[in-house]
Amino acid sequence: MSAQVLILYTGGTIGMVQTEQGLAPASGLQERIEMALGASINTLPSFEVLEISPLIDSANITPKHWTKLVSILATHWQDYDGFIILHGTDTMAYTASALSFMLGACTKNIILTGSQIPLGMNRSDASSNLEAALSLAVSHKIPDVSLVFAGKLMRGSRIQKVSSHCIEAFHTPNDDLLGKLDIEMRLYPDRMIKSKEDDTKNPATSIENNIVSFKTGAVGIITLHPSQPTAIYQSLLDDEDCKAIVLLTYGAGNVPDQNPAFLSFLTEAMLRKKSVVNLTQCLHGGVSQGAYAAGSILSSMNVLSGRDMTLEAAFCKLHWLIAKGENYYGILEKWNTNYCGEFSSL
Repeated sequence: MSAQVLILYTGGTIGMVQTEQGLAPASGLQERIEMALGASINTLPSFEVLEISPLIDSANITPKHWTKLVSILATHWQDYDGFIILHGTDTMAYTASALSFMLGACTKNIILTGSQIPLGMNRSDASSNLEAALSLAVSHKIPDVSLVFAGKLMRGSRIQKVSSHCIEAFHTPNDDLLGKLDIEMRLYPDRMIKSKEDDTKNPATSIENNIVSFKTGAVGIITLHPSQPTAIYQSLLDDEDCKAIVLLTYGAGNVPDQNPAFLSFLTEAMLRKKSVVNLTQCLHGGVSQGAYAAGSILSSMNVLSGRDMTLEAAFCKLHWLIAKGENYYGILEKWNTNYCGEFSSL
């Protein structure tokens, strides 16, 4: 082992440089990190940067990249004590959620971070986020796939990007923080998921077993709004690749129960064995399916409650279950399992 921590650089704002076309991911990040950290690098664990080729803006992330990331982790699992993934903020919550389901409770720390302003630029938050991630990478046991950002340690399956302009870009609206990195570092181990025992014979085995191949276009999203075009419903019903749909509903999970086109869509989705998950559009709280008459019809149509999950977590959970080979009935059976702290316990 030549370093304690492997930093996987996927692209994203943190490593971008100015080009004629605007900010774009650039190679040579290890040298730029060492220069930015300066003397403080001597107080942090040693690290190596592995740049994933090609580097991409996170807006171009697809489920195939999640598989690639876990494959890289499995390849290097025995060579490092901890791992940091540098990722663009736009789809950070999707990747963090997907890895949370794929990896579960980890025996080595897997921490995501990034920045709102590129490394080395004025007022950049990149160095502080990197230092925080490195300080946690091997010195504390964190079984959750997690995000370090703006002085907070957050569960990967509960994060959402809530600001495009503020340094404090991420929140966990329905979950407590796993830690705070202020003047004093405070971690809350009792809030973390229970870690697995180490496999001393082959530590990489559990990681390799969690590599799945996601199916392109397997999950769709419909956001309800007044006077919904019916073509939206039909397009997902007719798409044979689409196996599941996240339905972003009103308030506590309410739907237009007097809309014949919408009710026909739910009936047809059930007949065609397409899983439907009910998730609130509200940032805080969750779905209380059946609390109002306008939402009570959903359970009779096998619509699953998303509880207080984020959109990103619900989307990735469906993708993951489908990738693992679960069919309509398997998803009905397994949906309420809390795999990685993705929803609050009752």
